[in-house]
Amino acid sequence: MSDIAGKILTILADRGFHSGSELGGALGVSRTAIWKQLQKLEAMGLQLESVKGTGYRLPPDFELLSQSGILSQLSVTPSSLKIFKTLDSTNRYLRDQAESEPVSGSVVFAETQTSGRGRRGKTWVSPFGSNIYLSILWNFEQGAQALEGLSLGVGVAVKRALTDAGLDNVKLKWPNDIYVGHKKLGGILLEMVGDPAGHCSVIVGVGINVSMPKRAAADIDQAWTDVKTEAGTAISRNQLAAALVDNIFPLLADFQSVGFAPYRDEWQAADAFQGLVATVTTAREAMSGTVLGVDGTGALEMRMDSGEVQRFIGGELSLRLKQ
Repeated sequence: MSDIAGKILTILADRGFHSGSELGGALGVSRTAIWKQLQKLEAMGLQLESVKGTGYRLPPDFELLSQSGILSQLSVTPSSLKIFKTLDSTNRYLRDQAESEPVSGSVVFAETQTSGRGRRGKTWVSPFGSNIYLSILWNFEQGAQALEGLSLGVGVAVKRALTDAGLDNVKLKWPNDIYVGHKKLGGILLEMVGDPAGHCSVIVGVGINVSMPKRAAADIDQAWTDVKTEAGTAISRNQLAAALVDNIFPLLADFQSVGFAPYRDEWQAADAFQGLVATVTTAREAMSGTVLGVDGTGALEMRMDSGEVQRFIGGELSLRLKQ
């Protein structure tokens, strides 16, 4: 994002209408230059309100993330907390940091991502100033084996945060999706850097749809929802951001010693697919059965059409309701 675009947002933050000529005069640039910057902001997913002859203003419930606004609501203490207007990916930013100087407890938010990613390389739609794009870096000493079920544990922490923020009926879909009903509300992406058998850093990425613009949602290839729709009112992104960090940090601090087992019952109670017939797709085949839930390590358990109970471990697997 350009400096001019950032300054335009600062002026518009008063919620009033401002004409193009007024903005240009305040910033010392032409009205045409202002119009081009406004077009770029809209291309990033920000839906400005405009009235001919009056000017432009931000949507009534628009809220930029604020470092002080988030920190003031935290009961935990991050090593650092950074907010970027634009990043290619919050996970990628911390992954690069992990490869040089992995500071455990580093937290990064972005207002938009130009290359946001979900599982299996899918694009994560990331319009500006609308949702939560969060990554946390955490160091572990016992490698990947001690971290089985971590993405499911993070799911429980995210559900708690959403409940704290006032959202009811949040469900979890194995292995790392956040649902309300059968619509996707958010997702989790974990990436590891370092020794898989020893000291390593895990980047925990969380994306939550808070107030998804319909124009941006046209690029989403599955049923979706957002916090505003489900809550019936706008919820502060800064409040939700703080609730996420507050709930995820204690989980990460304890997980290496306690594992997923203490979170299993809570995850099971929120399982969006439990008791339903679904299909697991691997790189080689698709298998259908009834979802039973997860075991103490976070592996998916299904009673297959043959009657046999099979376990599936995360990775490049896809779980969908059987059509």
